[in-house]
Amino acid sequence: MQKFTEGQFDIVVIGAGHAGCEAALAAARTGLKTAMLTLNLDSIAFMACNPSIGGTAKGHLVREIDALGGEMGINADETAMQFKMLNVGKGAAVQSLRCQSDKNAYHRRMKAVLEHTQNLRIVQGEAARILVKDGGVCGVETTYGGIFECRAAILATGVYLNAQTITGDVIKHSGPNGFAPATELTKNLIELGYSVRRFKTGTPARIDFRTIDLDKCTVQEGDESVYPFSFMHDSVPPAQTDCYLTYTNAVTHNIILNNLDRSPLYNGTIGSTGPRYCPSIETKVVRFSDKERHQIFIEPEGADTLEAYIQGMSSSLPHDIQRDMYRSVAGLEHCDIMRYAYAIEYDCIDTLDVYPTLEFKKVKNLYTAGQINGTSGYEEAAAQGLMAGLNASLKLRGKAPLILGRDEAYIGVLIDDLVTKGTEEPYRMMTSRAEYRIELRQDNADFRLTQKGYDCGLVTEERYARYLKRKADYERALKELDEKLPADKADEIAIRAGLEPAGKKLSPAELIKRGVTLKDICSLSPVLEWADKSVKESAEIEIKYEGYLKKGREQIARAKKLEDKLLPDDINYAKIEGLRLEAREKLEKIRPRSLGQAGRISGVNPADIAVLMIYLSLNYNH
Repeated sequence: MQKFTEGQFDIVVIGAGHAGCEAALAAARTGLKTAMLTLNLDSIAFMACNPSIGGTAKGHLVREIDALGGEMGINADETAMQFKMLNVGKGAAVQSLRCQSDKNAYHRRMKAVLEHTQNLRIVQGEAARILVKDGGVCGVETTYGGIFECRAAILATGVYLNAQTITGDVIKHSGPNGFAPATELTKNLIELGYSVRRFKTGTPARIDFRTIDLDKCTVQEGDESVYPFSFMHDSVPPAQTDCYLTYTNAVTHNIILNNLDRSPLYNGTIGSTGPRYCPSIETKVVRFSDKERHQIFIEPEGADTLEAYIQGMSSSLPHDIQRDMYRSVAGLEHCDIMRYAYAIEYDCIDTLDVYPTLEFKKVKNLYTAGQINGTSGYEEAAAQGLMAGLNASLKLRGKAPLILGRDEAYIGVLIDDLVTKGTEEPYRMMTSRAEYRIELRQDNADFRLTQKGYDCGLVTEERYARYLKRKADYERALKELDEKLPADKADEIAIRAGLEPAGKKLSPAELIKRGVTLKDICSLSPVLEWADKSVKESAEIEIKYEGYLKKGREQIARAKKLEDKLLPDDINYAKIEGLRLEAREKLEKIRPRSLGQAGRISGVNPADIAVLMIYLSLNYNH
């Protein structure tokens, strides 16, 4: 094969899924000449599974991506069909925004954004090799012999590496949705020193909406009063598309249980590890045998298609069993399947081989992001893509990396979990993973992160101006809410809220702490008449949870002492007396950057940390 030079670039991004898109945009928008390689231009930002963005904890990630200057939140808002705030009956920390997306519109808009981004070239082609010189990346070679010379590369290959789809006893070498797999790169990654393993995910059938009896389903309407994903937008559209709810039943479960011998998950065909928190319908029926039914959501895939996504019924059963299984569900008795469900297996890496910047420990300037890192979900992928693109850009520009702490962002929790603990199954972000979640709310993502994004050169002047105004308005609101109301007005508000009158002046903040909503206060007094909804909400949350926030911030301050204690790059853990053998091995492999990270490594206990602290004080405090 004749090799030729495609061009010289600063950064080459391999893959154009949700991780690749954010990585390429972050690199190009910060001024670096960037190339993005994709197997198929039609798969850019493609939603291979659920046509939605956000959800529990995932909504937090999208707001953080947006606050840092990423594109996912804007794209989601512009192409959404329905918005819903999840967990509204719970505290503000765990409430998460979700939108039903127009699948094709999401792809088209993101593709257009990429095409019109300065410094970015998009090329359809398959990466075959990462070229390395003097221990660092120097280029990417395609299967056609094209060489993209570069100073850094970002692997965002999604589920395409040696992908194969499995349905019953039919196994096809294919990526999602019939797209071609990437068959050349895995061998090269192993040669470079990556530890490669096999994960699995799956997707449900798509059904012709005309063949669904919606009268047998429960309508799921959207929310008009929620804020959008992007801080660049002021509201969500009032016109939204309905989704529907139905349930499996005993007949459905019997069809599945009677055909487990034909299920690749149970007859040994599939041996890879699947997602614990997004199981197939077969797994749910077997694992939760006490449940009489499981929720099934019927969701439109877009305004230009009749395809309906059947959320909650992913499967790898044979087509004939799938047909009977879906038709046993109320409302789907006469459904026509347009695309059958399937499972997909793919290669991914062990993230214990990766630094918190997402750079590979064994090859300089080689980064990974998304499902190649063992995660699941568009949002987790996009978050990593943005951070990989930004850190590669920062390094090439001679600037310090951006490593977000667990107390600063869900993105920080996500990446710290991956590089410190690793994952033995597809990783999914959940609010329970964030120990400081009261601080990491959706409403304050811009307060936490936009300044950082601006300092890195990714946040635009327009976005930064919006942030500064909202921050100033928020601080003004807190000050105004601390001003006393006349006693008679305070009593009127308290009585209206069902409380005993205090008989003295009270501030709106004091009333909020007693359980009165800011909405009720504003309806009876001219408080915050100038403020928009987002400012009012952030101020009310800050006041309402002041006690919890204070305790959380004290906890963060204590933990910060360990996080700020950086471990020297040249430390030799094998020679530290008193460290247990397991601790030495884990510390040597992961090479934590701080005592705090060292303490989160599985197999490193408090006694080991104490030994480390003594060793540091004796050998590095001079």
